[in-house]
Amino acid sequence: MPVDTTLSLNQNILLPFLALCHCSSSAAAAIGLRAALEASPATSGTVTLFGTPAEEGGGGKIHLINAGAFADIDVCLMVHPAAMNMLAPGCLSCIDGHAVFTGKAAHASAAPWDGINALDAVINAYTALSTLRQQIHTDWRVMAVITEGGVKPNIIPERAALEFDLRTPTDKELAVLKGKLAAIMKAAALATGCEVELKFTIEDRVSDYSNMIANKQLLERYHHHWLSFGPADSTLTPDRFWASTDMGNVSLEVPSIHPTFIIGTAAEVHTRDFVETTNQPKAHAATRCVSKAMAAVGWDVLTDSALLKEIKESFQQQLVTLQVMIV
Repeated sequence: MPVDTTLSLNQNILLPFLALCHCSSSAAAAIGLRAALEASPATSGTVTLFGTPAEEGGGGKIHLINAGAFADIDVCLMVHPAAMNMLAPGCLSCIDGHAVFTGKAAHASAAPWDGINALDAVINAYTALSTLRQQIHTDWRVMAVITEGGVKPNIIPERAALEFDLRTPTDKELAVLKGKLAAIMKAAALATGCEVELKFTIEDRVSDYSNMIANKQLLERYHHHWLSFGPADSTLTPDRFWASTDMGNVSLEVPSIHPTFIIGTAAEVHTRDFVETTNQPKAHAATRCVSKAMAAVGWDVLTDSALLKEIKESFQQQLVTLQVMIV
């Protein structure tokens, strides 16, 4: 079972790994930094490796934040394989959940008037969500699938359900979108005479996923080192909103980066073509390149106190700006 892991150093650098994504890049960077520290007795630092599982849905890093695991960390570095190179991809705030509609079963031929159709309710809800997409911002995302819809065609369904996923560029916008979805679920229930149970977060997640803020100074160092190690494809795609990750929550705690890198396929992540490419030499070469770049950034932070001061000051200003946007 793949497990996220993180590396922390004292002048504390954290390198989180992504479960089911690309653990090897962070592992290689961690090993390189550890070796550099051992070869340089004059440079102080302690390397700590620990697990951060459930990035995809359970918010493992959020649990770690709440447990104080990031309290003594100075910076956090992460990369993610993708179909394009982006220095600061926008990671969207995200929440998921489900709605369960309860009606009343009846014989669909003998006495349909005695039934209350939960399937009608869930279809109304799904259709309304599809209609909502016409009126929301272009960088908001509404995704849903119907997971339950009845048992037999001659029985009025007494239970139907759907799961949904909402994403927006900021936590503030996510709260607005959650309100719109809740209104749709209630309206679908009212229109059909059903009851509805609406629950945000399907899994045992302690918080929504926050949007990602990338530290400028860390990005500049990463880009410099990445180019110096000669990636096979150094073409940069303009930063755009891409996916969601609990790394966004980490980026609100400590200065962080989350670049993506090409592994040699135009296929997007979470596809079979992408998985097959990860086992090819071109993907291994790309991984070595970003691993070296992360290790080099880590060494810069460990050995340049002025840089670390600049990183921290920039991070504090980012938080002030973000707070102004929220208010």
